[in-house]
Amino acid sequence: MTNGKRVLVAGGTGIIGRAAAEHMAQTGWEVVAISRRAPNFPTPAKFVSVDLTNAKQCAERITAIGPFSHLVYAALHEKPQIVKGWAEDDQIRTNLAMLVNLVEALEKSSPQLEHINLMQGAKAYGVHLGNSRMMPAKESHARFMPPNFYYNQEDWLRERHSRASWSWTVLRPPAICSAVVGTPLNMTMIVGVFCAISRELGIPLRFPGGEPAIYEVCDAAIAARAIAWAATSPNAHNQIFNIANGDHFQWPYIWPLFADIFKMPHALPHAISLGQVMLDKGPVWERIVKKHGLHPHLYSELVPSWDFGDFALRYGRPPNPTLMSTVKIRQAGFHDCVDTEQMFTEQLHLLQAQKVLPV
Repeated sequence: MTNGKRVLVAGGTGIIGRAAAEHMAQTGWEVVAISRRAPNFPTPAKFVSVDLTNAKQCAERITAIGPFSHLVYAALHEKPQIVKGWAEDDQIRTNLAMLVNLVEALEKSSPQLEHINLMQGAKAYGVHLGNSRMMPAKESHARFMPPNFYYNQEDWLRERHSRASWSWTVLRPPAICSAVVGTPLNMTMIVGVFCAISRELGIPLRFPGGEPAIYEVCDAAIAARAIAWAATSPNAHNQIFNIANGDHFQWPYIWPLFADIFKMPHALPHAISLGQVMLDKGPVWERIVKKHGLHPHLYSELVPSWDFGDFALRYGRPPNPTLMSTVKIRQAGFHDCVDTEQMFTEQLHLLQAQKVLPV
């Protein structure tokens, strides 16, 4: 049974889009997901290939599959050097153009469009600049130094909304975690592959990041439920909300949990750049795949960016906290939360059960 609503999920093969499409399909939505590449995983959503950087193609294909009542915009253009690319002009322009192309096409083909959900993240609070920020970060805080494509997209969406009948919601999670393959900013996969390679090399598990910092993450399932809530809740319309698991942790102190999951010894931290030391470990991963009969994912597919691991684990960076207040979204009516250690445990065990990671 459907709820009569038809949602378009942009970025449907990404970590957030995939979770949103699955959750909304399971809860009564008719879901169509778009991305440049076809999904390599089971999905209840209908997938259509669309290149959002191509305005003509975007308009033609959105017209062909419309109309829609809702849009979940989780599409993202990342450059190969992910962290470095966040401040580069061409990335800013491309991400804005993608949103503009899609919304303009939707407005023409979906005159009854009700709501647009735009995904942002902790970069809205300058986390990528390495500065000491007012903690916890709140939605009411002033912006930080641009360039930042979040700001460009948000400003354009606000201006467009002033002449439209649809509402919007911006959701800002910190690092998203999930038991999925092929997404570049997934800390669960970075942790799991690092653990497996350390064990295969016969060395104990050592935390490779910087000094302990208070941190938080967001389970993709929590983000998906927040997206569905925002789509139909009047309290969420034309508002910005932080969304996270609801607890905080310090990376070095949960590293023994990962050692237990992979049944390996744990030792004291040793700060090393994953972006440097993990580049030549492809042959080690191939050995692991053969030994344990794993799914033959490419090493580069599992972890597209070890540099993001350095960034998240604070290698070479001051131990600034990354805390985002979730009071506003709780007051508005969304209360879902999860224990982060439980989340990592469940996701890593699921990847082991799926023969993506070794037991």
